[in-house]
Amino acid sequence: MKVYKTNEIKNIALLGNDGSGKTTLTEALLYESGVIKRRGRITQKNTVSDYFPVEQEYGYSVFSTVFSCEWNNKKLNIIDCPGSDDFVGAATSAITVTDTTILLLNGQYGSEVGTQTHFRYTEQLGKPVIFLVNQLDNEKCDYDNIVEQLKSIYGPKVVPVQYPIQTGPDFHELIDVLLMKKYSWKPEGGAPIIEDIPASEMEKAKEWHKVLVEAAAEHDEGLMEKFFETESLTEDEMREGIRKGMVSRGIFPVFCVCAGKDMGVRRLMEFLGNVVPFVDEMPAVVNTKGEEIKPDPNGPTSLYFFKTAVEPHIGGVQYFKVLSGKVREGDDLTNADRGSKERMAQLFCCAGANRFPVEELVAGDIGCTVKLKDVKTGNTLNGKDCDWQFDFIKYPNAKYSRAIRPENEADMEKMMSILNRMREEDPTWVVEQSKELRQTIVHGQGEFHLRTLKWRFENNEKLPIRFEETRIPYRETITKAARADYRHKKQSGGAGQFGEVHLIVEPYYEGMPMPDVYKFGNQEFKINVKGQEEYTLEWGGKLVFVNSIVGGSIDARFMPAILKGIMGRLEQGPLTGSYARDVRVIVYDGKMHPVDSNEISFMLAGRNAFSEAFKNAGPKILEPIYDVEVLVPSDKMGDVMGDLQGRRGMIMGMNSEKGYEKLEAKVPLKEMSSYSTALSSLTGGRASFNMKFASYELVPMDVQEKLVKEFEAKQQAED
Repeated sequence: MKVYKTNEIKNIALLGNDGSGKTTLTEALLYESGVIKRRGRITQKNTVSDYFPVEQEYGYSVFSTVFSCEWNNKKLNIIDCPGSDDFVGAATSAITVTDTTILLLNGQYGSEVGTQTHFRYTEQLGKPVIFLVNQLDNEKCDYDNIVEQLKSIYGPKVVPVQYPIQTGPDFHELIDVLLMKKYSWKPEGGAPIIEDIPASEMEKAKEWHKVLVEAAAEHDEGLMEKFFETESLTEDEMREGIRKGMVSRGIFPVFCVCAGKDMGVRRLMEFLGNVVPFVDEMPAVVNTKGEEIKPDPNGPTSLYFFKTAVEPHIGGVQYFKVLSGKVREGDDLTNADRGSKERMAQLFCCAGANRFPVEELVAGDIGCTVKLKDVKTGNTLNGKDCDWQFDFIKYPNAKYSRAIRPENEADMEKMMSILNRMREEDPTWVVEQSKELRQTIVHGQGEFHLRTLKWRFENNEKLPIRFEETRIPYRETITKAARADYRHKKQSGGAGQFGEVHLIVEPYYEGMPMPDVYKFGNQEFKINVKGQEEYTLEWGGKLVFVNSIVGGSIDARFMPAILKGIMGRLEQGPLTGSYARDVRVIVYDGKMHPVDSNEISFMLAGRNAFSEAFKNAGPKILEPIYDVEVLVPSDKMGDVMGDLQGRRGMIMGMNSEKGYEKLEAKVPLKEMSSYSTALSSLTGGRASFNMKFASYELVPMDVQEKLVKEFEAKQQAED
């Protein structure tokens, strides 16, 4: 493949729901551009995309596939992304590093929840969008209805460029209202027969053409003036107007294809080559210093690595975009994130598992290399006198978590090494070794996401693993004030141990006043604050430690030991052994011995006095509550709402968002364990959700009693 200039390169992300036909469309695009001589089929496991064993096993895309093709002296870099929301990380990366997004729609369903999710990403990143309706040969396809649906969701910016004369099994003709021609195909598809529009379609074609002309003129003052004068534009003027409208997201063109029969694909390629914005027509990216970096081939060399794959017999394959300058075989570059030096020994253009050597890639181009020593996804490699870094891919929060362990505990280190390597390929896997829960936890996007992880461990790595329920990070606190005292006394020949601590505990909240007197039973305890320290606990919440010792009953040098004892006890609450939080402790009295008192005596006395007081202060269990947002088709709203309420969820609001209903709720983390699977089952995979931590709240009394009994039973079993 020849070296293309920046103004000859276009980068495109291909996205769509599962079943929309992205892999089939990819085969047709590669076939039409001459990259492959024969179209592969998913059922035969011979497609350019979905070439990893796990993808062929499950029959759906797990990784994005980068491929390049040449069309009319232009280079099109296209990234085919997985459709499932479980693999949204690949889509996020692709939208970020490309300049235009094709949103592929299943002709049977039109816009789905996945379409909404992907569109939101394009909105956040300001990327142009083409809607492409596929599977026009499906008997349930209603193209005009899909166009109306898109307009109702995304507004008048949705402008059709084509429409089929007939949908269903007999589809083989469409009208192109940009070129004002009829396209038709023989049963084998491929090259179209281009003819004048028949009289029976002329009125509709002229009506749709006028809408397209108006939309094209709207984004250029010169074109607008000409349109007002003549009510028409030339084909080239329309292309220019559409391109400018796409860059500003003022136009979302709608095309249609039947990828399985290779009908309409060649015309789509023409539009991508002739109209879609070039790399240098899009807004510049911004580095971590806030500087705009334009794709200048004469600027300093800077590469951003957005994807890593590990392939059999090859090892690491790193995919990058040239953000500035040029990169040549043999160039020595510096990793801005890690400080290491790297040599670009080989450069390739991609077509799935097939790679074609190139000598040079220029600003705006996408390529890959192999066997770099120390480059991770998200790293930047720079040439001399350049220190740019980029951090513009923002991955969504995890939605599904499981504890993971090897079947053989001796394989723990090996398992962790493999996990870290896999995370390079998919950064939406988050691995956490939780000291609190005493588990290794994998956070992902859904059940399918983790199921593929398990498959790869057991089939590629030959390492059996087991998933278990993730323990919930409960917290404990108190609901009323209580006091206690404890004397630690130990004598065993020679110097002994002695320490006595009297203290009060109470629930704490920000800005809480300090009382002068506490009353317990018939006794009053006056407080004279000598010192107060506030500690933000690493597991959340606070401890406020108050020194109210009068008369020197405890020497000041022993106060840190008392605090240490209390801190130690906070790490293991009495109800479930969970971390405790939001407590104020007032040490108001005690005793010491001139010879036997030492730090350990007061640490133990403080620990035990605090433990006893905590148990008498109305201890309660707190559970993590998450804000959950569900995007659901209106006909499934009642089912989803009922399911959330059955999970102790509190519905906080609901509203319509671009054709779908959005439910907002607060739900305990404990109840979200298998939610992604349940939601998919309830809605036939047509809903999506996201969740983020909101707060800790008191658990209901029946739940607390159950948790306490479970903890006590576990303690007895261990004893």
